[in-house]
Amino acid sequence: MRVFAAVINAWLIQPLKAVLGAVLRAASELIPRPVIASWRRGVLSLLLVAMTLLGWVGLGPATAIALEGAEAPAADVTPDPDPPTTPTQAILNTTTLAPESFVAIAVRQVGEAVVRIDTERTVTRASRDPFMDDPFFRGFFGVPPGLERAPQQELLRGQGSGFIIDTNGDILTNAHVVNGADRVTVTLKDGREYDGTVEGADEVTDLAVIRINPESASDLPIASLGNSDEIEVGDWAIAVGNPLGLDNTVTLGIISTLKRSSATVGIPGKRLEFIQTDAAINPGNSGGPLLNAAGEVIGINTAIRADANGIGFAIPINKAKEIKDRLARGERIAHPYLGVQIATLTPEVAQRNNEDPNSGAMLPEIEGVLVLRVMPDTPAAEAGLRRGDVILEIEGKPIKTADALQIRVEESRVGQTLTVKVQRGEQIQRLRVKTAELNQAE
Repeated sequence: MRVFAAVINAWLIQPLKAVLGAVLRAASELIPRPVIASWRRGVLSLLLVAMTLLGWVGLGPATAIALEGAEAPAADVTPDPDPPTTPTQAILNTTTLAPESFVAIAVRQVGEAVVRIDTERTVTRASRDPFMDDPFFRGFFGVPPGLERAPQQELLRGQGSGFIIDTNGDILTNAHVVNGADRVTVTLKDGREYDGTVEGADEVTDLAVIRINPESASDLPIASLGNSDEIEVGDWAIAVGNPLGLDNTVTLGIISTLKRSSATVGIPGKRLEFIQTDAAINPGNSGGPLLNAAGEVIGINTAIRADANGIGFAIPINKAKEIKDRLARGERIAHPYLGVQIATLTPEVAQRNNEDPNSGAMLPEIEGVLVLRVMPDTPAAEAGLRRGDVILEIEGKPIKTADALQIRVEESRVGQTLTVKVQRGEQIQRLRVKTAELNQAE
């Protein structure tokens, strides 16, 4: 049979391949390349079918030789101790596939530590009577004593995600997941359920720590925290959580960009620079981990853009590392502030303003941060900052964008006096502003 296979290969398959190759090369000078490519694929498909049929009658080794273009006789080839069933399988087996993907490995390392967080809170709403709320009827009939409708209570439920970070039972999540919750229930992947206590929350960074009390701390799976300063655009990003009530959901994407400001994202009240990813993040994913390819947590999923598909944002894990221990101890996180509303100023923006006959003021055509409003009874007001001032430097460092100013202030300490260089009209002034705590201002 092997001799017959070698004869078929030498006298039929190889000459046929040579003839077809010559025909295709000759035709390529007259026929467009796409057509030639289509013919070539068709011919190769026919050859594959023919060789498969030959394999069914016991010519598997010969067809494998034909596919590889070997010149040695079939009899000289050492037979495979575990040969494929068909030549098609021989082609597929030339590429060794990994038994499982890196995503599966990464999720296995952290997946058990990802939890579902269910919250309940009771709100009191004034009960409304459309008839008696009408001013005409109230004035005409009055409201007899005892007929005022009592306020009604409503139970609101929410859901989010989180992940266990230590053997104390501490869970990291978003502050908005547990904000105002009267009851917090934590459910592990294996079905265990615990009452959770909010140890601390910081709305400015949207981070919170919940604690559970398991029977045995050694039974708790712990998520490994990575280093968000080491990630780069294009790195793999794996989002894990419980979106839309669908537990243990995993989505895959890449890091789209880094240091996306909260104002750009559409959350101006935060002091964050987000990781942007195209891994799907949906309602209920908030608080869940964003992983790298090694299964380390590099971010906390927190926000999506309602007006765009495939754009999600995560808080860098290094930001959480800075304050998680203080949150777990119940400490308040102090954030410094100046008390101004600001906007980025560029020469182009100033020029458009100055050319507008309806503009209220002329702006210097420079780079800096324009003060739009000074809030009363704030550090900025006490220091003498005014509307229309252009902030150029803080502590000798140039400030060219509103985001840069916000970050620079956040990096300072509450009560620290900052030297602020401003341009007011044609004059340059230096003001000393003593920061105050943002929460006290609110």
